[in-house]
Amino acid sequence: MAYHHGGGNVVRRNLPPVVFPLSIGAISMYPVAIIQIRLGSTRLPGKGLMPLVGHPMLWHLVQRVRSVPGLADVVVATSTNPSDQPIRDFCVLEGLPCFSGSEHDVLDRIYRAALHFHADPVVRILGDCHLVDPGLIARVLAMLRTGQYDLVGVATGAGALHIQEYRFPDGLDAEAMTRDALATTWGLATSVADREHVSIYMCREPETFRVGRIVADADYRHMRWTVDYAEDYLFVKDIYEALWQEAKHFTYQDVLAWLKAHPEAEARNRRYIGQERYAELWGRDNATDTP
Repeated sequence: MAYHHGGGNVVRRNLPPVVFPLSIGAISMYPVAIIQIRLGSTRLPGKGLMPLVGHPMLWHLVQRVRSVPGLADVVVATSTNPSDQPIRDFCVLEGLPCFSGSEHDVLDRIYRAALHFHADPVVRILGDCHLVDPGLIARVLAMLRTGQYDLVGVATGAGALHIQEYRFPDGLDAEAMTRDALATTWGLATSVADREHVSIYMCREPETFRVGRIVADADYRHMRWTVDYAEDYLFVKDIYEALWQEAKHFTYQDVLAWLKAHPEAEARNRRYIGQERYAELWGRDNATDTP
């Protein structure tokens, strides 16, 4: 099921050193997952390395992404800020490829990491989505492989704001894009918000980019599974302590079933639902995104 987005005018900038034609009739296949993460969160500093059933949170995220079939590599993209040195140290310890780039121009960081690791397509994973589902990532990648899209994502978060039903819980974010689409976005996106959020520019430009979404079998937009606040961390910690097994990754369906049996768990972070301000990224400052 595909969705296309309305957009506006942009100011063009010089294209990056490597430019790829925006045509993906034949996609080169070296899919690399890039996990973007930094420790400088003002709401929950250091959250990416907080403990979770015996390991740092980032360790669990890496293991879940590594289980996706067909990926050529999984890498971490952090910032050059000294405060992110613990992430680089973690990657060395785990033998995990790591790239350091701009702290706030995340689009530049992801693009340069993609070039450095020869990623095409690029599978982008957010460092605060520790319940990301390997099965959904595989579906996103398979949909991109059809050659009909430049960007495919799970229907959740800012990119899925226009979808009024059948959205996944916030925190299952994953998307795959062709490297030529990423390169073109690098050259065209100019606003601070577009540079920070990487793919939202593509979503607003249907004449340039073909965007597809994997939708859910029901509407779960009222669920918050991302980690921004201490309450979010405690919520995810509850789930991992109940469902994590070393030999098997639990799915989002497993989480839904557990929450049905333990509805009190959702009360931990319920007050933050609808406060994400996603509408502002679409130029809809007066809009709301509440369940």
